[in-house]
Amino acid sequence: MTEEIQQSKGGSIKKIVFPIILVGVLGFGAWYGYTNWQFNKNHISTDNAQIDGNINPLIPRMPGYVTQVNFSDNQMVEMGDTLVVLDNRDILIRIQQAEAAVENAIANVNVVKANVKAAKANSKTAQSGIDVAKAGVDAQDAAIEAAKIRVWKANEDYKRFSNLLAEGTVTQQVFDGIKAEKEASEKQLEILQKQKEISKKQQAVSYNQSAASSEVSNATAENIAVAEAGVKARRGDLEMAKLSYTYSFILAPASGKISKKNVQIGQFIQPGQSLGAIVNDKTQDLWVIANFKETQVEKMREGQEVDIEIDAFKGKKLKGKVQSISPATGAKFALLPPDNASGNFVKVVQRVPIKILITENKDNITIRPGMNVKATVKIN
Repeated sequence: MTEEIQQSKGGSIKKIVFPIILVGVLGFGAWYGYTNWQFNKNHISTDNAQIDGNINPLIPRMPGYVTQVNFSDNQMVEMGDTLVVLDNRDILIRIQQAEAAVENAIANVNVVKANVKAAKANSKTAQSGIDVAKAGVDAQDAAIEAAKIRVWKANEDYKRFSNLLAEGTVTQQVFDGIKAEKEASEKQLEILQKQKEISKKQQAVSYNQSAASSEVSNATAENIAVAEAGVKARRGDLEMAKLSYTYSFILAPASGKISKKNVQIGQFIQPGQSLGAIVNDKTQDLWVIANFKETQVEKMREGQEVDIEIDAFKGKKLKGKVQSISPATGAKFALLPPDNASGNFVKVVQRVPIKILITENKDNITIRPGMNVKATVKIN
């Protein structure tokens, strides 16, 4: 009798407990579904997202043999640190040669300038000769006019004394003196006229010398410009040699940790060859690239808040915001974009890259480029 009562009570309890459990499960399911529906109504999520950041390559700008390597893998470096040194002895020789060429070009300019001064002095001397010759010609003109007057007077005296001699009023001796005076004055006039012709020729020579000196001076002045251009060219060669010297010291282009070391002492490297990579893992220099489905981006806008969950740190979140939305899908930027013109086309949902800035890292989580994350965007 007692066993039957107990069995009856047990069956009654099961009949009561089962519906309660069922109602609880159904209620939890309804609450969970409603909560997810409300969450998905205001949020869009994707786990196709990774942390990204600037990775600066360490590359040389000139070929050469490596003489020093001042870093090791995963070492912290600061921007401007000298990480690799190349053999630069040949560049130092080129610098010395360029400096000597500059000095030679400057000396050449000084020589040309001295020639210009000499040419200008010659031109002034020639001009002075012209002035002297012109003054001589003017003086000779005045002397010739005076000589012509003396010749005229001597001729008049000769005529008068010829008549007096015929009349017998003067002696032959007096007449001979008048005749001699006439012939002397005529000879003097002839000499002065010839001297004037010589002075004119000298004046013409002085003009030619002045013109020639002016041409030499102008030509030499042009040579100064050519010589100064040569100095600029030699200085340009010197600056290029000095610039090449700086290229023999390979500096860190940014601050961060350097990895992927790919250089050894004695190695011959070429311009553009990768010697390592510098990664800045500071939060403010990192961001997230989240690839959302094309059907999810309709309500996404720049500036919307984002929750970021990192796979490596369960239960911890970062805060961020949408900075920009890609103008094309990721497939369009692929090395081999899909060709949908083929006959075996299969429609595939495309992904649109979204750049998300990290705005808050309360727990100071150490994050690195390449880590997988889940990004949830608040669309309302």
